[in-house]
Amino acid sequence: MAPTSRKRQRRNLPSTNTPRQRPGAAPARSAQPADSSTRAVRVLDWLLQKLPEAYRTKARDYLVLTRMDRPIGALLLLWPTWWALWLAASDFPPVKPLVIFTLGVFAMRAAGCAINDFADRKLDPQVERTAGRPIAAGRVTPREALIVFASLLVFSFILVLFTNRLTIELSFAGAALAAIYPFTKRYTHLPQVVLGAAFGWAIPMAFAAVMNTVPPVGWLLFIANIIWSVIYDTEYALVDRDDDIKAGAKSTAILFGDADLPILGILMATFLLAMLFVGQRATLGWPYWLGLLASAGLFGWQLWRIRTHDRAACLWAFRNNNWLGMAVWIGIVLALAFR
Repeated sequence: MAPTSRKRQRRNLPSTNTPRQRPGAAPARSAQPADSSTRAVRVLDWLLQKLPEAYRTKARDYLVLTRMDRPIGALLLLWPTWWALWLAASDFPPVKPLVIFTLGVFAMRAAGCAINDFADRKLDPQVERTAGRPIAAGRVTPREALIVFASLLVFSFILVLFTNRLTIELSFAGAALAAIYPFTKRYTHLPQVVLGAAFGWAIPMAFAAVMNTVPPVGWLLFIANIIWSVIYDTEYALVDRDDDIKAGAKSTAILFGDADLPILGILMATFLLAMLFVGQRATLGWPYWLGLLASAGLFGWQLWRIRTHDRAACLWAFRNNNWLGMAVWIGIVLALAFR
């Protein structure tokens, strides 16, 4: 799951053309979250245009609740899942697990977003970026969010039932990680580690579904993915570090402090080293190493762009990891194809 709730800067005072609010009044509610993707919103509106108005509005609110207006999080979860499926099959994976896990990625990421907004329902109305979210804006009730979360979990579990016993057993741990992550931000500066475990749990499940076991390379890939998740979610948290400190939120961006860039560089090198070991254990050829080289280049570009801690650059670096995940996947696919 892209990463979930991040506390942004507080809302600006109304302009002179806007009626002044009474002290203590709730902030004005926007029609959609401030961080929605314009392109994704247009796609959602196009898909829903045939529905009656009453159903269209509620359906759109549910889709925004589950971050279908922000697909980057799902893509960051999808790439490691596909890495695992291709490595487990040592070729193009069977169609059945490919379909199951691809659908499961979007369903579980959506479930994680729903429970995240439920957990942050009292905080989101106070900040600009999240004030337009469906629960914060009053368009979806907390009870409805729990129903959406439970429904998506049930759907995901039904998908898992078409796999094998080991995969089914592993799925319970995955559901638990998705449920507890939103609450860890209140108690630890390492919520990104929990996020990485939740985002990466599809890796051992994918190996289990294809091979009926999780080999050492599967766990190595899982650990590498946790490191990668800490990298890109820390970059994301750098966007709002000052505001998170004021709000009392916790993150690795706050924990790392002034040493954030050196630590990110160390984590990037550690991820690349772990992926080097993955390539060695899976006996992958030169296309994989080219993909890893491209990943190293993308990491270097990210560090250069965020050297001044500009908010827009940090957000760009976070989104740039989509291309990194794709580069690794293409390297795996071509290395297996050219064996």
